[in-house]
Amino acid sequence: MIASKNIGFKSVLTGLALACSLALPALAAEINGVKFADTVKVGGSDLKLNGLGMRTKVVFKVYAAGLYLTEKKTTPADILAVQGPRRVTLVMMRDLTSDEFGQAFMTGLNNNLSQAEKTKIVSQISKFGEMFASIDGLKKGDVLNIDWIPATGTQTELNGKKIGETVPDVAFYNAILRIWIGDKPADSSLKPALLGAKS
Repeated sequence: MIASKNIGFKSVLTGLALACSLALPALAAEINGVKFADTVKVGGSDLKLNGLGMRTKVVFKVYAAGLYLTEKKTTPADILAVQGPRRVTLVMMRDLTSDEFGQAFMTGLNNNLSQAEKTKIVSQISKFGEMFASIDGLKKGDVLNIDWIPATGTQTELNGKKIGETVPDVAFYNAILRIWIGDKPADSSLKPALLGAKS
C-alpha cells in the first residue's frame, strides 16, 4: 500500500516537472550570462539559432551576437544564399556612442566589400548611417535586432522598437552579414561561433 502511494506521488512529480518544462521558453544557449532563445519569429517564419558568440575588442566584451536562420547553415556562402528571413541579434555588453557603433559598422563594410560593391548600395549605407545618427547611442543591456524580411527589406529594432528606414535590397543585408562572417570579420573568433562551431 505504501509502495503504491510512493509510485503515484512520483508520477505526479514527474508530470509536474514535465508540465513546467513545457511552459518555459526554450533557451538554446547562454554566453556570459546572456541568453538566446532557441527560436524567434521573423516575417511570419520561425527561425532557429544558428550560432552565437562574443565580440571582443582587445580585452573588452563589446556585445554578444546571435545569428538566426530558417535552417542550420555552416558556411558563409550558404548563409548569404538563404532565401528566407534572417536575423542578427546583438546584446550590448558595454556602452557605445552612435559614432563608435557607426564607425565600427563602416570599418566592417570597408574590410569586406570592394569599392564596386559599396557603390551599388551607397544610398542604403547612407540610410543606415542616418539611423545611427538618430539614436544617442547603445547602452549596456540594449538589444539590437537586424532582420531581413523577403519582399520587405532590412528592418532594425532597438529594444523592440523599430528604428531607421526599411532598406529593400538583399545585397545590403548580405553586406551587413559579411561584417561578421566575411573574409575579414570584425572578430576572428566570433565568425566560427556564428557558423555554429562548438566552443
